[in-house]
Amino acid sequence: MGQILKWRLIFIALLLLLFLIIMACLTIGPAPGSILNVFLILAKKILGLTFFKPEEKWSSTFETIIFAVRLPRLILAALIGAALASAGVVLQGLLKNPLADPYILGISSGAALGATLAILLGVGSSLFGSYTLPAMAFIGAIITIFIVYNISRVGQQVPMGNLLLAGIAAGAFFSALVTLVMVFSGEDLHAVIFWLMGGLANRGWGHVKVILPYFLVGIIPIYLTRRKLNLLLLGEEAAQHLGVEVETLKVILLGAVTLMVAASVSVSGIIGFVGLIIPHIFRLLVGPDHRILLPVSALGGAIFLVLMDTLARTAAAPLEIPVGVITALCGGPFFIYLLRKKKSTVGF
Repeated sequence: MGQILKWRLIFIALLLLLFLIIMACLTIGPAPGSILNVFLILAKKILGLTFFKPEEKWSSTFETIIFAVRLPRLILAALIGAALASAGVVLQGLLKNPLADPYILGISSGAALGATLAILLGVGSSLFGSYTLPAMAFIGAIITIFIVYNISRVGQQVPMGNLLLAGIAAGAFFSALVTLVMVFSGEDLHAVIFWLMGGLANRGWGHVKVILPYFLVGIIPIYLTRRKLNLLLLGEEAAQHLGVEVETLKVILLGAVTLMVAASVSVSGIIGFVGLIIPHIFRLLVGPDHRILLPVSALGGAIFLVLMDTLARTAAAPLEIPVGVITALCGGPFFIYLLRKKKSTVGF
């Protein structure tokens, strides 16, 4: 009971920290303002509360910047960060490898290929409206994971070592296809390159509405199977003896991860290393139990990407650095550190 109370306190603390960081980040930019005014603007726009008197007046332009520009971008960053971190937790648990993340199985490369083709073929919104790009990204990702899964299969089972190696090979292959598509992209090359570097510039409420259903459909089965994922850490044979349908669980989790990663890639491009850094840090802090590791990693990923995106849009203002570049600068050295580490502090 004491452990559960501790977990709840950690979760509440991270949730509060995420809220405070979003409020603080809303005040940062070319049109700065006070947290009080930001709070009053949100109370007015979201809750319809207009009886508060602000300590100072603000312009309608500032109100638009806060609610229509910065807030949806920060919420989008939080959703993507949570999705990528959750995907990293699941893949590290499935593969029993702290170096695993959504990119190691080629999921992101497949999603990037699907979305890139949608952009260059001009079907970004013509097939399914605003859902066309994530749909194309999901198709690319699901084709990738289908290929990887079937290449890895041995009889009725899929050894995780085979899945890891097949994912690396598929990721390299689909990345090469993305590069080949870029060669023929002509005048669209600059836009595609900037998109592939990962960024949230010019993203609004429409993009939040696009990713939210994909995020919910992906995160719910992951959360509901977190206890079974704990049993899987004991080994596939032991998990089967304890009543876990191991192969079914793999399909469910890989499908959920694929859905969330594809939706994230479709609205932001490739943002790497979130699924590597955040789960590893929180595994050191709270341990490998997925009952707490999953929710706190999701919140940690949201906090991390909100901060990185704010840094990306303000560090070189008026220029904007793609947030994928910022996360790569953080994740590259971290990945090297993990490779060189001889003994893991927390095992699988």
